[in-house]
Amino acid sequence: MSAWSGPYLIAVLLVVGAGIGKAVDPTMTVGALRGVGLRVPAGVVRTFGAVEAVLGIGAVATGNRALALAIAVSYLGFTAFVLVALARRLPIGSCGCFGRVDTPPSWLHVVVNVGAIASSIGVAVGDGRSIFHGFADQPLAGVPFALLGLVGTYAAFTLLTVVPALLRAPSPNPVRP
Repeated sequence: MSAWSGPYLIAVLLVVGAGIGKAVDPTMTVGALRGVGLRVPAGVVRTFGAVEAVLGIGAVATGNRALALAIAVSYLGFTAFVLVALARRLPIGSCGCFGRVDTPPSWLHVVVNVGAIASSIGVAVGDGRSIFHGFADQPLAGVPFALLGLVGTYAAFTLLTVVPALLRAPSPNPVRP
């Protein structure tokens, strides 16, 4: 298990969650794509979401280098979309990453995506072994590693969904005595 394994697990779990979100409800993604001038039918977004989820599951389960590179390319595409939305100052309330959940494009998105790209490339040029293969060498059969991966994924999800909304929220009126 390499030093990239933890961040890669988080990146892949985010891809799986995002893929499932798009497959279940493509509405926000379709709207976000229209916002940048791309007319993509909901069925195509659903299919892409399902492929994204399967790709992520395969990537984490096998450690396949080609799948790790595919994850990196996916994140590169996500990053390009967010950068276009930010550069054009598009009024997109959500990029549709996680289906219905609001995920407004933000610089935090770019940072998370760049980290995901780096970890995916790190795994792709590494030993090409499944994350599960290294569990035998981990304390308590890898359970703490898996739990930290889940907590890290939730933290990244929160960073992409809650924090941008908080940063965009208007300041409350101060109470005057």
